[in-house]
Amino acid sequence: MIVTAAALLTGANAAGSEAVQWTTSFKGSDGTTYTATNHLLPASRGEGRQWLLAWSGPAKQPAPDFLAVIDATPSSRTYGKVVNTVTVGPGMGNEPHHMQYVWHKGDHIYAGGIISDTTFVFDSKALPALRLVGVNTPMDTPCGTLPDAYQTLRDGTAYATYMGGPNVAGPCTYTNGEVRIGNGAAGSPGDIVLIGKDGRTLAEIPAATKEGEDPAQCGNVPALPQSSCANPHGIAVREDLNILVASDFAEARNFMTPDSPLREELARQTVRVFDITNRTNPTLKSVSKVADGPRSVLEEKAFFKESRVVMEVAMTNKPGHKGAFVSSMAGGAVFYTPDITAPAPQWREVFDDTTAYKRFHPDGSVTGGGDNSSWLAVSPDDRFLFHAVMGQSIPYGEPLDKTTGMIYVLDIRKLLDSGEGVRCSVDELREVYAGGSERDCPELTAVVPIRDTSDGGPHWGAMDNFERDHRGMYRETEHVKRFAVSNYFVAGSFGGGGDHRICMFDMNRAGKVELDKKFRDERTGRPCVSFNRPSWPHGDYGDSQPHGVLFAVSDGKLK
Repeated sequence: MIVTAAALLTGANAAGSEAVQWTTSFKGSDGTTYTATNHLLPASRGEGRQWLLAWSGPAKQPAPDFLAVIDATPSSRTYGKVVNTVTVGPGMGNEPHHMQYVWHKGDHIYAGGIISDTTFVFDSKALPALRLVGVNTPMDTPCGTLPDAYQTLRDGTAYATYMGGPNVAGPCTYTNGEVRIGNGAAGSPGDIVLIGKDGRTLAEIPAATKEGEDPAQCGNVPALPQSSCANPHGIAVREDLNILVASDFAEARNFMTPDSPLREELARQTVRVFDITNRTNPTLKSVSKVADGPRSVLEEKAFFKESRVVMEVAMTNKPGHKGAFVSSMAGGAVFYTPDITAPAPQWREVFDDTTAYKRFHPDGSVTGGGDNSSWLAVSPDDRFLFHAVMGQSIPYGEPLDKTTGMIYVLDIRKLLDSGEGVRCSVDELREVYAGGSERDCPELTAVVPIRDTSDGGPHWGAMDNFERDHRGMYRETEHVKRFAVSNYFVAGSFGGGGDHRICMFDMNRAGKVELDKKFRDERTGRPCVSFNRPSWPHGDYGDSQPHGVLFAVSDGKLK
C-alpha cells in the first residue's frame, strides 16, 4: 500500500541555494515505512527537458543514499548541473548499484541496493522529481540476495538478477514450487525475480539446475549437495523471442575484496537462457559455457583466462537478429553466439580487450587479462557494441597508473550480417593483439582511455536513446549519438573505488567518439560531473559514489 506524505518544504543547503523538499513514502512488507525525499533546486524548474539519473551512495557514513538528477539537455544553461537529489530512508548503506539498462516512456525506475538486498521503485512522470511507489525488501526474495541488474518489460514490470544465494542456508522453495539448496546470503545459487510496478515480488525463479553442475568448475563455499554456477549478474530480454539471458559472475562473498583468494572454481564461465513465454514461470532452457582463447597460454593464473567471470550480457534488438554477446570481467574478452534461442548456444570469442589497449599501449604490454571489463550494450539499431573497462587492479598485480580504464566501441554489422554462418573467431595469438582476421569480425571504431583515475576506471554506462526535434519535443531513436559512463564499482572491492566522475561522450555515425567537454562539473568547470564535492541539495554530506546511470525525459516532452 502506498502512503503519500507529500509536503512542500523549503530549506537551504550549504551552497545557500533553496531546495524544495517533497517526500513520498511506502510501507514495505517488512512493516517498515520507506521514504524518498526530493530536494529540488530552482534550476530544475521550467520547461521539461532531458535528465541523467545517477544512483549514488556516500563515500563516508553516516549519510543517505540518493538518486541524483542531472540536467542532460545540451542547450540548457544548467547542462551538467545536479538539480535534484532524492534521498531514500530510513536505512543507510544500501550500496546503490544498478537501475535498468534503458528507460522508456512510462517506465518506473528500478534501483537496487546490492548490500541491503532492497529494490526501490520510483514513478518518473514528474521528472525531475521522483515519487517512491514500491519497495522490494529481503523478505520478498527469500531465495535470492544481492540484487544486481534490471530489465523492464512492456507491461512495466521488471526482471532482476539476484546474484547471491538465499537469505538463510538450506532448502528454499521458489514461486513455482521447485526447491533448491543454497549456502546462504551472497553465496549460491542466485535467482531471477519478476518485480511488479509496486515493488512486490510476482515470481522468484530458480536459476540453478535441478541436477547440479560440474563441481570442478562450479565451486561453492561452503560446498553444496548439488554444485551450482548460478550467480546471475547481467540480464537481457527479448520479449519478441520470449527469451531472457543471464550471465554468471562469481560467488560474490568469496570474491570481491582485494585479499580474496583467486579460486578458479569460483570464476564462472556460464550463461543461462530462460524461456519466458509464461512471464511468471520462466523455465531454464539452457546453460552454456564460454571457452578460453589463445591468450590463455600467457596467463600465469587461470583466474584471468578469457572465459573467467562472465559479468555482462547484451542482446541484439532487430527482427531477424537472434545474436547475443557476453563479456568476461576477469578474462577481458567478448564472446558472441548468432542464435541465443538454440537448444545449446555455441559461443565464440570475437574480440579481446588487448586489441583496444594497443591503441594507447602500442607495445602490447597491457592485455585484457584481469582488466575488469564491465558495462556492455548493443545500440538499438544493432550497429554498435559499447564496452566499459575498469582496468587491471590489485589481484592482477599491475599498478593502476599503468592500466587505466577505457571505453571502446565496436562496429558489429558484418558479424550480424553473417547470420548463423559466422566465421569470426579469435583463435590465434596474433588476433589477440590485432583483432580477428576474418572479414566478419567486429571493427574497432573508437577507444577512449579514462586516464584521470585514482583507483579503477569506468564500470557502468547508459546509451542516450532519445532525440529532440525543432519544437523541443523528444522521441526514442534507434541511432545512439551519445552515452554516459560512471567511474565507480563497489566499496571495498578490488580496483572499484574509481574517481566518482560521470562523463558524457558524443558519437558520430561512423562510431567515432569524443568526450563532451560541455558536460562540465558545476563547481570545477572541468569536463565530466564529479561526485566528489562537499555539498549536495540535501546537505553537506561530502563525496559520493555514483554507480548506475540512466537517461530519461520529462513526460510532457516525450512522444
